[in-house]
Amino acid sequence: MKMSMIASMFLASTLLSATPSLAADCSASAQQVVAQTGGQLLSAVSGTKSGRKVCTITVLVKGNSYQRPKKMSVTVPQ
Repeated sequence: MKMSMIASMFLASTLLSATPSLAADCSASAQQVVAQTGGQLLSAVSGTKSGRKVCTITVLVKGNSYQRPKKMSVTVPQ
């Protein structure tokens, strides 16, 4: 299995244990961030920031040529 597929399966199982509306929000946000960055999903965590609900999405993005991959986190409001 590809790593992104494993990460997606992990995300799905993690989010399904959360509330249904929360799972849908973070799942959609995670898919959008992965599509925009072209990276591999590492994690998607829901929480609050300044009193607002957010999802923090972490992806692994390929480096240029001989550079190592970079870990990138994006916080998305829900």
